Amino acid sequence: MALATSDELGGRLDELAARKALARDGENPAATERQHAKGKLTAHERIALLLDKGSFSEVEQLRRHRATGFGLEARKPYGDGVVTGWGTVEGRTVFVYAHDFRIFGGALGEAHATKIHKIMDMAIAAGAPLVSLNDGAGARIQEGVSALAGYGGIFQRNTKASGVIPQISVMLGPCAGGAAYSPALTDFVFMVRETSQMFITGPDVVKAVTGEEITQNGLGGADVHAETSGVCHFAYDDEETCLAEVRYLLSMLPQNNRELPPTAATGDPADRRCDSLLDLVPTDGSRSYDMRSVVEEIVDDSEFMEVHADWAQNIVCGLARVDGHTVGIVANQPAAMAGVLDIRASEKGARFVQFCDAFNIPLVTLIDVPGFLPGVDQEHDGIIRRGAKLLYAYCNATVPRVSVVLRKAYGGAYIVMDSRSIGADIALAWPTNEIAVMGAEGAANVVFRREIAASDDPEATRREKIEQYRRELVHPYYAAERGLVDDVIDPGETRDVLARSLAMLLSKHTDLPSRKHGNPPQ
Repeated sequence: MALATSDELGGRLDELAARKALARDGENPAATERQHAKGKLTAHERIALLLDKGSFSEVEQLRRHRATGFGLEARKPYGDGVVTGWGTVEGRTVFVYAHDFRIFGGALGEAHATKIHKIMDMAIAAGAPLVSLNDGAGARIQEGVSALAGYGGIFQRNTKASGVIPQISVMLGPCAGGAAYSPALTDFVFMVRETSQMFITGPDVVKAVTGEEITQNGLGGADVHAETSGVCHFAYDDEETCLAEVRYLLSMLPQNNRELPPTAATGDPADRRCDSLLDLVPTDGSRSYDMRSVVEEIVDDSEFMEVHADWAQNIVCGLARVDGHTVGIVANQPAAMAGVLDIRASEKGARFVQFCDAFNIPLVTLIDVPGFLPGVDQEHDGIIRRGAKLLYAYCNATVPRVSVVLRKAYGGAYIVMDSRSIGADIALAWPTNEIAVMGAEGAANVVFRREIAASDDPEATRREKIEQYRRELVHPYYAAERGLVDDVIDPGETRDVLARSLAMLLSKHTDLPSRKHGNPPQ
């Protein structure tokens, strides 16, 4: 067999370069212009923003579909509407797939799905995070059930990867029908305002079935899912900011469930005093304050990435670092609904606790909770089973867990918020804490109702009994005297005590009973 001459090889290399350029740039320059006109980037442009410069290795760039009918056989673009591969974020491997809306509107066909399946399998095998950049029109109708089966393979792999590698979905365009379930199966969903939407049935179907008229953004836009449905964890105004925040999130996460999160150098001393906490948190339990200010004072460099910031705002969840180590923060928010726990807050907290536990991220819980939200709607909508999700998540968590009672810690809500009795490794309290079955006012009305009713001056007697109950059962040291908290600390030392406690717990190991899996409340 004759060997190719240098001229022949050069010609073949030129052909290869031309084919790859066509796959990267697309067959129709007008399609790229239309994408940019909508304020949207192309798939390769998005990947370039997500990954370290020059680190992307593409897989199956020259793949083409093999479908026929409805004119498909006459159009077989390279890549088949999705770009797949791997690269690095701050030097660590990340796998990615990105829909290319310029080709078939990013719709999923058999070849398209097979590419995604392959990169998902590679991510699981390599033990590295998977990021999906979603901008597709759903299943490719012309390919029929083959396209639908492709989604099934994605869902199955999302579930297989759950709790094994971090999965992040970035919504950069439409995501309708069954396609929306893949992001819902992942750990975090990012959305861009105005250009991304998610819904199971679109506005036209909604109008036909219910008579309701609504826009795409009104039905499933970023703000709707960030504030109302809770589907979206992070919402941003533009793609550049969104992808930069995805990079930041990845920098705090481990590669997989067998690793600890990466550490980061900080110039913020671990033993730094936090005396401003005395001004941030009023001693009067009836006065409000923003728990996020407390969190920012305690963590490294005041950097706190809040999750679900606009949904269920009566609880605060997010990632930060303490002495360079990633921690998950869960805290009641007195500035919203006085910090009570309700259905949404319980579900938000539970999912976040489960994520942290799956990926070896220690939990810090800041407690200032007056109880569960009372009401007919809460009871009828299942506060018992849905509130139990947070309880189950904490009880099941094996990562290091440190809790701090700042002020109120009443009733079952206190128990649920990672109290010592459900397994917190270190339970701390400020001298302003009120750990009790309920507040002194309510308790006095129950315990001393007969004395108050029989008194010549019921109001004076009531005030006296409130003070008695507070003095005997709600004073700051009652819980410490009974071993329900490990220490009552100076608020200014909170950061120092947290850092030392977490350092001690760094090598914590807990064996769970042998079982296939638990059956958490739904």
